[in-house]
Parts: sequence; C-alpha cells; structure tokens
Amino acid sequence: MLSRPVVSRRAALLIALAATSPWALAQNNAKTAAAAAAAPLAWPTKPLKIIVGFPAGSSPDLTARTFSEPLSKALGQPVIVDNKVGAGGNIGADAVAKARDDHTIGLMINGNMTIAKLLNPAVPYDPIKDLAPLSLIGTSPLILTAPVSQTGVPAGGSARDFFVAARNGGDKWSYGTPGVGTVGHIGTELLKSRSNINPVHVPYPGYPQVANAMLGGQLQMALLPPALAQAQVRAGKLRAIGVTSSGRSPLAPEVPSLTEAGISNFNLEIWNAFAAPSTMPKPIQAKLAALISEIARSDEVRSKLFQQGWQTVGSSPEGLANRIKADTNLLGGVIAMRGIKAE
Repeated sequence: MLSRPVVSRRAALLIALAATSPWALAQNNAKTAAAAAAAPLAWPTKPLKIIVGFPAGSSPDLTARTFSEPLSKALGQPVIVDNKVGAGGNIGADAVAKARDDHTIGLMINGNMTIAKLLNPAVPYDPIKDLAPLSLIGTSPLILTAPVSQTGVPAGGSARDFFVAARNGGDKWSYGTPGVGTVGHIGTELLKSRSNINPVHVPYPGYPQVANAMLGGQLQMALLPPALAQAQVRAGKLRAIGVTSSGRSPLAPEVPSLTEAGISNFNLEIWNAFAAPSTMPKPIQAKLAALISEIARSDEVRSKLFQQGWQTVGSSPEGLANRIKADTNLLGGVIAMRGIKAE
C-alpha cells in the first residue's frame, strides 16, 4: 500500500498562495472565458422583436420586414416587427435603448443613431451610450433636384450653370425639406456652405409635398430620395442636378455627382441600420450582428433592398460605429455652425 505524500504546513500555504496569485487568477479567468465562448449560446428563448419608429409601409418598416423571415429561420423563433411611431423615429429608438429582455433590437435611420441629441437635448436616450451598433444595412444618396424651367438657367444648361443662377438668386431662392433637422435640411445647409449659395429653407410635411411645391413653382431646389426624384425627372417635370454621394450611385447611374459639378469633397448619404440596447450581452450582440450582416449580403435580400432604394452594405458592428462617428462629426458641425434645433 502506497503511503500518502507528506506536505508540510509551509508547503501547503505556498501552494494555496500560488493558486490565488494574480497570474493564476488571470489564467483561470481566461480558461473560464474560453469555456464560455466555446459553450453553445442558449439564445433566443422567445420571439425576437424588431422595433421600427415609423409607420407600416414606410421605408424603415419595409427593410425590417425584409429581414424578419430570414432572421426567423436562422434563429428558430418568430420575429415580430413592432411599429412605435413618432418624433422622427426617436420614440422607437428610445424603446430600443430601454429594452431589457435581450430579445429586442431596432431598425433605425441615421438621424436616430447620430444627431438626435445634438438637435434636441431633451431626447430621452443617448445614441452613443444607449445603443449598440449591429450592422449598417443600406445607404442612399439624395439627388439635388430643380424645376425644368429655372430662372437664370439656360435651357439644357449644366449643373455649373445651375449653381451660377443659384448664387445670383441669393435669398430670393428657396429650398424644401421634410422638416427642420432632417438630413435634407442639414445636407442643404452643408451644400450652401460648400457652394456659396443662399436659398431660404421652407419645411414641408414630407418629400412628396416638397416635390409638388417644386412642380408648382414655390421652390427652386430640393434634395430628394432617388426613387421620387427619378420618377419626376423621367416624366420630364423636374431635372436632376447631381447626387450627394462622392461618386455616381448605382441607384441613379445617369446622374453625375455634385463633386463632378464642382462642389468639392461633398459626400452625404441617408442610411438605415440595426442596433441593440447597449445592455444586451455581448455574445448575443455578436450573434445577431453576424446573422444580420450575412442576410443583408444574400442575393435575395440585396435585390429586395435595391428595389426599396438602398445600396446594400451589411457591415460589421465596427463598420457601423465608424460610420456613426463620421456622420455625427459631419452633420454635428453643420448643426453647430447653423444653429439648427429640432422643432
């Protein structure tokens, strides 16, 4: 029979101290984290909710519903789209920020994730602190649009002719947007600073009303979404001056960029993205981000998004975070320079 090894009290104490040393604890923590990462994630345990801050049939709603079926198949749970409408999408964004069930995400527009609090300090959530980026889904430029018959612009005149006329028109010209603090508003103020034009801002309830005001001669210019702008351009009722992206867009390949028209370093896009509450556990965020990005890049979803007016991205969380930072800096600078405040 083998005898048990004799360990002195001093040796036992040294062994115990070694086991609780910072190095040993770090090693144990690393092993525990690795084991947790390797273990299967027991999630989801109930339906996933996608909150949209805009009404059914709106562009963000259509995008969310495009993802609901493939996400449901991938997760093995129903995916429900919940429309919480109001305040330019901020009511829905706030609901996402405050969700604590680990089964709620949101489909948002760029304003909700960048400049919301810069425009209105009373907004009840902080886009940077309270929302976790998952994936940038789609981007789209706006199109600078004007009436076909424009005072001071010769028939068949170029984009450069348009800007010469706009400079000469000064504050006798006006431009329309869907409201104070929208990307159309901030983007046109940016364009004013880059091109030395000075049209007066006139807000309307939405883009269709802006287009109708141009057709009726009440406005001289506006930044419109590609689908709306192109419908009027092809009908011969409006003319496209240029897209706001840095280069030509596949959504409107025949329209030159404003950079081509002589407006240097002009790059402005609208976009939508998925975000989660910042309190959602990181492994769940990572799982959702990977699934959403993969779904966005699938041929079927990419085609549907293009039909909805989006150039598909399907980025990583880091890619979306970088876009948020860049746009917050760009648009935030215009907000500060022009003193823009949401109504």
